[in-house]
Amino acid sequence: MDRDEKYMRMALALARRGRGKTSPNPMVGAVVVRGNAVVGKGYHHRAGEPHAEVLALRQAGKKAKGATLYLNLEPCDHFGKTPPCTQAILGAGLKRVVAGMKDPNPRVSGRGIRRLRRAGVRVEVGLLEGECRELNAAFCKFIRTRKPFVILKAAVSLDGKVATRSGDSRWVSGQESRSYVHRLRSAVDGVMAGIGTVLRDDPLLNVRRSGKRAVRQPLRVIVDSTLRLPLRSRIAQTASQFRTLVATTPAAAPAQVRRLQRANVEVLIVKNRRNGKVSLGALMEELGRRGILSVLLEGGPTLSASALQEKIVDRILLFVAPKIIGGTESLGAIGGRGILRMREALKVEILRVRRTGPDLMIEGKPLYG
Repeated sequence: MDRDEKYMRMALALARRGRGKTSPNPMVGAVVVRGNAVVGKGYHHRAGEPHAEVLALRQAGKKAKGATLYLNLEPCDHFGKTPPCTQAILGAGLKRVVAGMKDPNPRVSGRGIRRLRRAGVRVEVGLLEGECRELNAAFCKFIRTRKPFVILKAAVSLDGKVATRSGDSRWVSGQESRSYVHRLRSAVDGVMAGIGTVLRDDPLLNVRRSGKRAVRQPLRVIVDSTLRLPLRSRIAQTASQFRTLVATTPAAAPAQVRRLQRANVEVLIVKNRRNGKVSLGALMEELGRRGILSVLLEGGPTLSASALQEKIVDRILLFVAPKIIGGTESLGAIGGRGILRMREALKVEILRVRRTGPDLMIEGKPLYG
């Protein structure tokens, strides 16, 4: 590993410390190096607070003069809740900046780089760009489309089942996989499930983690085309404690809307598709307008099939447990009618495979074509 890569990986590691806390901003880490010594480090803690570059330069102080700054994202050159970072960089007297990638926002992309170069700072862009983009994949998509980045998660047996023929699904995956999912929930802005999952499993869909540190709770989103969510469900019973939104269609009974609203459940009327189901595309647009950058889809086979059909899924996260369930009546991970010919199958690019306890975690990217 060469010197530049070493410090860029340090910046990426710092950036990850902000996971689940910076939305709607990206995760950014910064490292100031003078000679062979790190003289300043910082990462963006949360929206509205100082950016990573500013924190790193503050720590470096006068040692920043003539030094190199490594960061995973192009420094900003516009006023928001904080001043432009290019201003701080020029004020510190840095001679070189190494950025992992340009700002994905087409309206500002390259502006920070150009300002620094015009001022005589040597700027290099693109080191570990793939890793930098993957770290902020949700931000990159949102800033371009104003729609959230959707991760479809499922836990399956070796034969692809998510539940037994009686509907029992607790638990397909092991404790390590379930703990990973709770960490993932704390990192996203929303967790979404379908009414079928709610009726079958009565989940909470919140973050439950051990330790004394406060955890960030995502918005719970239930897709319920005819508004069947029971008031006795744990989702409705805890709506005053955890933000809860139910997406339904104009077919919902007004009396049920009022009952859920009185239980602190927000009811959102979304246009329906031809089959009467909630349009997931329209729902994503509404969530985007609310500043939701990322959604973890934990729906059952029906919602998962609809999400893939409407092409809203950006990543697939599959936990494969070393178990065999069997049975033609047992539920598979993806519902719907399925395809007629193998050539019509949706292809998936496998990004990584790792162990989570006894399970395998497979992460992939759907290739819609």
